[in-house]
Amino acid sequence: MSIENDGAGQVNIIISGIGGQGNVRSAQILGAAAVKAGLRARISDVFGIAQRGGPVLSHVRIGSEIYGSMVSSHGADVVVGLEPMEALRGVAQFLRPGGTAIISMRPVPPVEVNIGKAPYPDMDALLQTIRKAASKTITLDASKIAEDIGIPIAANIVMLGVLAGSGLLPFDSKILVESIKGNIPRSLEQNLKAFDAGFAIGKGEHGR
Repeated sequence: MSIENDGAGQVNIIISGIGGQGNVRSAQILGAAAVKAGLRARISDVFGIAQRGGPVLSHVRIGSEIYGSMVSSHGADVVVGLEPMEALRGVAQFLRPGGTAIISMRPVPPVEVNIGKAPYPDMDALLQTIRKAASKTITLDASKIAEDIGIPIAANIVMLGVLAGSGLLPFDSKILVESIKGNIPRSLEQNLKAFDAGFAIGKGEHGR
C-alpha cells in the first residue's frame, strides 16, 4: 500500500482532534511503524489550552529523507479528523490540493462551545466545506464502531485502520498492526478488531 505524492516520496499526515481522543498515541503508532518499515519519521504534537477537552494537532511526517517535524501549511497529504470541527480546522490549515480527509463524524463540542462562547458549526455545512477542499473524503462514526466492538476508547485505532485500508501509507498494513501490538498494553484483541473494522472501510472506499 503506497502513495505517490511529491518527488521526495514523503507522506505528511495531520491527526486532528480533542484532548483525550488518542491523537498522540496514534501518531506514536504511525511513527513506530514507519521506523519498522525502514523509513524516517518525525512527529510533533500541538496542544490547545487544555490537553483534555482542548484541540490537539499531531503532525506525522514519513519518508526516506525527513528533517522538519511540522507539516507546512497546505502540505498534508491526508488529514485524519477524530472530531468534525477539528477536522475542518485541520483541513482548512493543512490539507494540500488533491489531499484526502478521513473524518469521524461524531461531534465532541470543545470548551468554547460548552461554555457558550461559540456555536458548533452546522454539520452539513461543515462537511460540504471539507469536501470542497479535499479531493477525497471518507466519513464514518469511529466511536460507534469502537463501542460496538466493546472498546469505546479505540476510535483512534479504527481511524488508523481506515488510513491503512485507504492505501495512503508507504508501508504494508501488517507493519502497522505490529506497531499497534507493540504500543497498546491492554485489550489488544479488541483493538485489533477495531483496526480491522476501520481497514475494511478504508479498503472499500479505496476500491471505488
